[in-house]
Amino acid sequence: MGLPSAWVTGPEHELTPNQQITALGNGVLPLQALTAIQALTPEGE
Repeated sequence: MGLPSAWVTGPEHELTPNQQITALGNGVLPLQALTAIQALTPEGE
């Protein structure tokens, strides 16, 4: 996913499983946006 291991799941963060899922769900947006932009941009531009 592009994030370091235990980015939000480490015990030091004291997040509930639901909070972890929310944080990870929001964390994939930049990677998805980059993938979409690369797929939609013609090569060489």
